[in-house]
Amino acid sequence: MSSKQPTALIAEDEAMLRAQLRTRLAQAWPELAVVAEAENGEQALALQRELEPDIAFLDIRMPVRSGLEVAQEIEGACHVVFVTAYDEYAVTAFEQGAVDYVLKPVTPERIAKVVERLKQRIDRPAADLGTVLAQLEARDSSGPLRWIKASLGSSLRLIPVDEVHYFHAEDKYTKVVTSEGEALIRKTIKELFDELDSEVFWQVHRGTIVNLRAIARVERDYRDQPLIILKDRPEKLTVSRTFAHLFKAM
Repeated sequence: MSSKQPTALIAEDEAMLRAQLRTRLAQAWPELAVVAEAENGEQALALQRELEPDIAFLDIRMPVRSGLEVAQEIEGACHVVFVTAYDEYAVTAFEQGAVDYVLKPVTPERIAKVVERLKQRIDRPAADLGTVLAQLEARDSSGPLRWIKASLGSSLRLIPVDEVHYFHAEDKYTKVVTSEGEALIRKTIKELFDELDSEVFWQVHRGTIVNLRAIARVERDYRDQPLIILKDRPEKLTVSRTFAHLFKAM
């Protein structure tokens, strides 16, 4: 590796995850200078062009422009490491050998492997990402949501979608309910329904989506409307008349 100090850009829309990645990098690679941080794809692109870092850590899903779009724009200008909570993206990219990845939440073990590979590559030309980007974009547009980034008090938590019992609209937020408790996200019920696996998650009310795997049984209330009893939660979910037909056979 050359004597020039290596530089990096971190692009991630969640401040806590940016800070976590920055800390892990400092521990694993003290010589690396993080020269800029971006919270959306547009910022990332502008900072990359201005500062020309050696490495760009790009969250695949960012506001304004995605990490995939940024990677396409800067291809060849620097080495790219995708940061993702979606394992299916990571495996595809990594198998190609052209780019590296970091899974969220970021672990010291994974960062250590990424740093080792980057040190070997940093003096070489950046890899051709064309094939990998095409595959990642196909997956990005077709795969259902797998993780939820939710606020839990003053902290941020990554919740696997499979662990969610139901989503419920509350004012400007949507409540994410698991067996362990509740958290809040800023997505609407409609946005969530469009992103979730429709074979697993059903909308049962204007403001409620339920995970079918979390249902213990379906009873009938005094109006003969379906009433959902959950496996690991005490509350019961009312099914509105609009969606009652979904449970006709139950």
